Amino acid sequence: MTDPISGKTVSSGQRMKEIVEAAKLADEAGLDIFGVGEHHRLDYAVSSPPVVLASIAQLTKRIKLTSATTVLSTVDPVRLFEDFATLDLLSDGRAEIITGRGAFIESFPLFGYDTSNYDALFSENIDLLLKLNKNERITWDGRFRSSLKNAEIAPRPLQQELPVWIGVGGTPGSAVRAGKLGVGMAMAILGGDPARFKPLVDLYREAGIEAGHRIEDLKIGVTGHGYISNTTQQAKEEFYPYYSNYWSAVNRQRGMISGRMSSSEFEQLANQDTALFVGSPEQIVEKILRQYELFGHQRFMAQMDIGGLPLEKVAKSIELLATKVAPIVRKATS
Repeated sequence: MTDPISGKTVSSGQRMKEIVEAAKLADEAGLDIFGVGEHHRLDYAVSSPPVVLASIAQLTKRIKLTSATTVLSTVDPVRLFEDFATLDLLSDGRAEIITGRGAFIESFPLFGYDTSNYDALFSENIDLLLKLNKNERITWDGRFRSSLKNAEIAPRPLQQELPVWIGVGGTPGSAVRAGKLGVGMAMAILGGDPARFKPLVDLYREAGIEAGHRIEDLKIGVTGHGYISNTTQQAKEEFYPYYSNYWSAVNRQRGMISGRMSSSEFEQLANQDTALFVGSPEQIVEKILRQYELFGHQRFMAQMDIGGLPLEKVAKSIELLATKVAPIVRKATS
């Protein structure tokens, strides 16, 4: 995406290198996890998360590596599992998968799937993926792909099982499904009052316990747009042009006519009671802990590099997250 201040647009190659560099910085700073999304459009850099994460694995030592998210409805679960099992071996056991139905649908026609099967494809594929995760050999029949008859699933990951999460954007059915399956639930809370997601957390835990899963195994993650600077006012001033740029582009992609977000609209979206994580380290700590009181979640992930934000600003935000935010949050939630 074009930087709205400099007017520059980086090449795909440079963007890839910057993503890898951001992951390296996050690892060196002591953060816990780094994720890359999956899109199949010319205005997004990453279409193959396991390839990018495998590159990152060779330059990092400790940080967990995840997709965020894998569009599970339009990928073969066998190939997906084998790719991430390979990543797990290359990274010495640091691979995870966050699955989802996807916010965009360009992958459906690209790979020959019908959007009318949007949910059915996901249901079948998550069922198969979880079975692959547990079994070296599998016999399986489904509707959308060929049957498996005592098929060997190789390689096996270094971990006993790959951690699998389901990304949830606000749909109660998705929260219930994640709970029944006993996988982690990663909530994308991109703005507004975070309290509106509390019913999803309750549904997730209720469904999980009813299905026989232990409460301690029902992991919850919160993901949100974020930017950190020395003061809250500085963070808002620096991030506003990029945040407005991001939403203008997303709305155009979705066929919506949208002008530039006004500064007053941004101020309202970024106030201290909302889920937009923009501010000083102290402000970000307050927002994370306020949500922790609501959800009791185990993970927070900040999506920082949106709207053409240059790498030097992403790097500074990563540093502040690692040195000024994470230690306080870890201590308060331990």
